[in-house]
Amino acid sequence: MLKVQNALLSAREATLVIAGRTILDRVNLDVRPGEIVTVIGPNGAGKSTLVRCMLGLQPLTSGQIVRRDKLRIGYVPQRFPLTPNVPLDVRRLLSLTLKAAEPDIDDALQETGIPHLKDASVARLSGGELQRALLARALLRKPELLVLDEPVQAVDFMGEARMYELISNVRRRHGCGILMVSHDLHMVMAESDHVVCLNGHVCCEGGPGSVQQDPEFAKLFGPAAARMIAAYTHHHDHDHESHDHHDHHHDHKH
Repeated sequence: MLKVQNALLSAREATLVIAGRTILDRVNLDVRPGEIVTVIGPNGAGKSTLVRCMLGLQPLTSGQIVRRDKLRIGYVPQRFPLTPNVPLDVRRLLSLTLKAAEPDIDDALQETGIPHLKDASVARLSGGELQRALLARALLRKPELLVLDEPVQAVDFMGEARMYELISNVRRRHGCGILMVSHDLHMVMAESDHVVCLNGHVCCEGGPGSVQQDPEFAKLFGPAAARMIAAYTHHHDHDHESHDHHDHHHDHKH
């Protein structure tokens, strides 16, 4: 079997059939250190299922998942199960499954921009605040690979831009690989190194520039989406420095 050099996590011909229905069809995917790989696709395309298979939470029907030895993974799931009426503050959330020292908790909350929410009730957090808290929790594992399933769900557009900026900064600071699932085409194209379009099988993949010109991409998301992203990416490249500065400044204000 062909092993990709220095990959942290790889799917090889990953196939999943449930009750006679093919959910994943011979999917190949690799995540290397320091690389942001984003899986996009329509609802029901198997994106979250692929992530669960790659994490070993869902067994494959055939194919293989190859993981680097002793790989440390931080996982931010799409939905975090909160038990109703059980009081849980952010500090407790961060140390639920990992005995974490107080300074490490403070550092993780600082890095994700929510140090002021340490004693806040998790049930009262906004969508964006909960995502940041879950990202802080994942960072406590000192991950070599960060897996984010729809990290900008329930976040408004400005919050979305800041969340992707934060993810980009995490990659720069920690050098970890990042596997991300998203349906948000704008930001994905701006922040990813490698994009995989999934619809049960891999329809197309490559750098953001090549994927948006692929006829399969237009077939999946419509020609208007391809045009919109081309315009956005072009604008984003020109605007990046001022955009970085603005966001950095914004985060410090909070």
